[in-house]
Amino acid sequence: MLTERARAMRKGATEPEQRLWLALRAERLHGLKFRRQKVVGPFIVDFACRRPMLIIEIDGDSHASRREYDESRSAFLHQCGYRVLRFANHDVMTNMEAVLMSIVEAAGQPPLPILSPEGERA
Repeated sequence: MLTERARAMRKGATEPEQRLWLALRAERLHGLKFRRQKVVGPFIVDFACRRPMLIIEIDGDSHASRREYDESRSAFLHQCGYRVLRFANHDVMTNMEAVLMSIVEAAGQPPLPILSPEGERA
């Protein structure tokens, strides 16, 4: 069951979180089932996938001053068996394809196909 804090975070998602969620939800990315604003121990993570144990965090500008906190949080999540990937808001907004490829690679899935330029046959 979601906590009140998780509900509030879900309603107030940032634009990068919303954009990434559109790519991850409903098993759209290689059939990986992600949950949004998942409670893991004392923390609420942006996105979590149980198979494989993978957590995706989207970091805004405020995370630059919270490095120690983020490192201790990641250490706890690693102890719970999760691999943690962090992406900056800027990366999600300007290079979504690279973000998704990194997630797929971390999940141990085959890479996304490289599409040939229009008009060429592979």
